[in-house]
Amino acid sequence: MCVAMPGRVIYVSSEENTAQVDFNGNHVTARTGLVPVSVGDQVLVHAGCILQKVSSTQAEELNELFKELGAYK
Repeated sequence: MCVAMPGRVIYVSSEENTAQVDFNGNHVTARTGLVPVSVGDQVLVHAGCILQKVSSTQAEELNELFKELGAYK
């Protein structure tokens, strides 16, 4: 099973079709070819590709869910 993680776009390079995405302080480069994004957008990223934009509320809910799942070890 694959899970897409939510993060916030902090930089977009239209020349390279990439964006820097912040995942709770971890910055990752992701491909933007599937979805047009802007700085500040909340996005779901899987396998280095931005799959979709989500609302801030959805991103917060997903982050809370992942925190809860991490507590069950």
